[in-house]
Amino acid sequence: MQWSLILLFLMGQCCFIDCQLYEFHYINENKTWTEAQQYCREKHTDLVTVTNMKDMKRLINISDGDIKEAWIGLYDQTNGTRTWYWSLPGLEFNESETKWNKGEPQDYWYYNCGILGLNATWFSDYCRYSSFFLCYDETNTTHKYHLIEEKKSWLEAQSYCREKHTDLISGMKQLQDEEVKKLMNYGSIQVYFGLFRDTWRWSDGSSFSFRHWNLQFNDEQYNGRQCAMTVFDNGGRWRNEKCDEKKPFICYDDKVILIKENKIWEDALYYCRDHHDDLVTITNMDDQRWIQEKVKNASTDYVWMGLHYAFTLDFWFWVSDEVVSYENWASDGQMDDCDMSGAMKTGGKHQWFKRNDDEKLNFICSKK
Repeated sequence: MQWSLILLFLMGQCCFIDCQLYEFHYINENKTWTEAQQYCREKHTDLVTVTNMKDMKRLINISDGDIKEAWIGLYDQTNGTRTWYWSLPGLEFNESETKWNKGEPQDYWYYNCGILGLNATWFSDYCRYSSFFLCYDETNTTHKYHLIEEKKSWLEAQSYCREKHTDLISGMKQLQDEEVKKLMNYGSIQVYFGLFRDTWRWSDGSSFSFRHWNLQFNDEQYNGRQCAMTVFDNGGRWRNEKCDEKKPFICYDDKVILIKENKIWEDALYYCRDHHDDLVTITNMDDQRWIQEKVKNASTDYVWMGLHYAFTLDFWFWVSDEVVSYENWASDGQMDDCDMSGAMKTGGKHQWFKRNDDEKLNFICSKK
């Protein structure tokens, strides 16, 4: 069994080296947002979903220099439910892990941004108020957190943090860091942090929190402007527009697919290679975020990936022949043993766990 799987590894198709799990297509035809959505769903996967600043750079690079704007897949639900998100891409907001002050969050329609206040408790506030704010910098090994004592609106604060650091501070782990406590000293100061809520949703149904609005965006005055477009000569920043306006648009092709059939790992591998390309490979955090959005729709608690343990050689490998550089194991998830392969948890933090090859699970294939 082991040697046959190692042979499969050696025969792997190196499809993910320098590749993306999704591709963008700029369509230079003028259509309404709904017509553009229908076109993308018929000829590709859907109108484009934008997950982070890397995606924004990709969008700008594929645009025609003569075209100034294009529809993307974000739209506002009429009377939709407001949902809380973290500004930093990849973090999922958990309603059970909050520190709202008593009576918060307030239900005023325009109180959609988070303020960190006394005793590290949270307040909801009007996003256009000017306030100090906290940035997070993932590249700074000495000081990851920065208190910016310049008063800005929430959108301006987010833009500042993304340009000079990484993003507004986001998530309970960051907020509870000792460095943050020292910066704040939790006295009378109140600052913006990376919590916001809105009613905007992606056409493909995904829950990615990334937003890149222009700094004049006003969530109080939609005036029927319930579809989003990217404006190329403004750093790709987004503007809301009436959906019946006709514009070029951007579609995407998904290069992975969730197979909601229960198979043992080896059968899943053969299925992917016979019908698509291979079991999926995850090489970085961006891949992880894209895949974890897909596995939310699985019918099993875990989903097979193309990750297998070679017991005789004592190492984990991707069947695509990609080096295992990025890892997302749960603390108790990786136990090296024979006949084990890697699976992603479909809930929680979507971490990786070793599972016995004979378990029957859904799985993710890469597509050619």
